[in-house]
Amino acid sequence: MNSIKDVLHVGAIGLVMGAAEVVPGVSGGTIAFISGIYERLVNSISQFTPLLFKELKNNGFMAVWRQVNANFLLVLFAGMGISILSFASGVSYLLHNEPIIIWSFFFGLVIASSIIMFKEITSKGVDVGLAIGVGIGIGIVITQLVPIELEPTPLSLFVGGTVAICAWILPGLSGSFILLILGLYAYVIGAIKSFDIGGLAFFAAGAAIGLVCFSQVLSRLFNHHKNVTLAALTGFMLGSVAKLWPWKNTTSYQIKSDGSQVPLVQEPVMPEAYTQLTGQEADIALAVISALVGGVLVLGLNWFAVKNASAEG
Repeated sequence: MNSIKDVLHVGAIGLVMGAAEVVPGVSGGTIAFISGIYERLVNSISQFTPLLFKELKNNGFMAVWRQVNANFLLVLFAGMGISILSFASGVSYLLHNEPIIIWSFFFGLVIASSIIMFKEITSKGVDVGLAIGVGIGIGIVITQLVPIELEPTPLSLFVGGTVAICAWILPGLSGSFILLILGLYAYVIGAIKSFDIGGLAFFAAGAAIGLVCFSQVLSRLFNHHKNVTLAALTGFMLGSVAKLWPWKNTTSYQIKSDGSQVPLVQEPVMPEAYTQLTGQEADIALAVISALVGGVLVLGLNWFAVKNASAEG
């Protein structure tokens, strides 16, 4: 973080990542990748090991601060936190009142992201093809999982945070979707809205531990098997994109504490079937426009990332 421009750039990415993560089906990791900071993020988080205590003892606090790239992480997570607190209510409103528009937007965003990620693969051999196939299979399986109902106890919130954060850092599937599968989504979103620090503390503790541990794995994969890792993540994004299909028929709901309903099990349908099943307009034109806006946003973020990288190089 050498300039005000870099601070504003990373902070803006954090804002977009936070807004995306509120939606069950969109990963903040996707935004991090297309904006060019993904490996920087993973490598920074992977520095949080017990060896930091030795570094602190031998070289002092500032040496540790620089090693973990703390300025970068602080600005990014601050942007995410501000975004989540600011947009949680707005995104929830859109998901309830304008679902086709917001799902179409993120559908276009993820499709464009998959294309960009695929282009980053420098060597496309049999191993890459197999990795894409495995990623697609895993993505499909995860999106078809039947949600369970966990009580929001300290233990379940801790475990939920640990698992959800792994989805957050993986491009293709959001931590919100994992929370939905675990039956904790409504509680966590409600806790964020009401600033329930007590309930969120266990969730945050699990998320912190999961993030540090999983980033170690990802960092090694990128350092030693980058093309295959990118291929698997590309397939994972493509396999999970059905979750973002704009036209869905809801077959099961989760009842929140205030009596309102949150869609729990949904199946993708064609626009004509959507109108017949729900009695609502398919809004195909708006869906196409929203998807194009999402795709253009991705291309713009990626273009800016490439341009910024070229300038620094």
